[in-house]
Amino acid sequence: MYTIDLSGKHALVMGVANHRSLAWGIAQALHQAGATLGVTYQGERLKSMVEDLVKPLGDVTLLECDVTMDAHIDAVAKVLGERWGSVEMLVHGMAFARKEDLEGAFVATSREGFQLALEVSAFSLLNVTNRLLPLLERRGASIVSLSYVAAERAVPSYNVMGSAKAVLEQATRQLAYELGPRNIRVNAISAGPVSTLAARGIHGFTDMLKKHAEKAPLKRNITKEEVGKAGLFLLSDLASGVTGEVLMVDAGYSIMAW
Repeated sequence: MYTIDLSGKHALVMGVANHRSLAWGIAQALHQAGATLGVTYQGERLKSMVEDLVKPLGDVTLLECDVTMDAHIDAVAKVLGERWGSVEMLVHGMAFARKEDLEGAFVATSREGFQLALEVSAFSLLNVTNRLLPLLERRGASIVSLSYVAAERAVPSYNVMGSAKAVLEQATRQLAYELGPRNIRVNAISAGPVSTLAARGIHGFTDMLKKHAEKAPLKRNITKEEVGKAGLFLLSDLASGVTGEVLMVDAGYSIMAW
């Protein structure tokens, strides 16, 4: 019988915004499995909220990290190197696009908006991995990021974020190829719509939830807890032979042709 025991292993979960965050769902699952946890948040606006989240979990390393600033990423790597010495699990949960670039016409996306969405939502996976590489390769590691079906299909009002998710999934495969010899696995979870802080910025999101539940074979939406369990699987040794994959956690929505 297989069990998941992450005692003695260290997990860095980046991009937690509030209790609805998919990254938070994964963080909770990792904590319950015994992992030593580190959590990052972006900016003072989110600090107190994330502090309240992690407080009941006990000894959690809480760090600020704006992934558009290399100095922030390097500071996280320095602290974790001193405290932990290695990082066995990394969760990339950052995504951002400007409101006007989600609500407007995709064809009218500005250069600045396009660059910002891809920098935060996709390039940061490469940059964070590169800057944490000495810690990740010390004992071998597993990396998981969060994607969405818009990486493969046109989704109304998702616009430039769909482009960012497509880049994220390609980066997942390329990193898996490059880092495999260093015993580092890289995968992504393509989750169905969940009412997160980021999702609420998408025009018509409530209707999207309804249509997803109607079309999905399971006839419902998914939960952040289900994403958490999928993340736990991919990050643990139960998925030791899995890398470069995008795992659909969407109640079966993506298999439907109509």
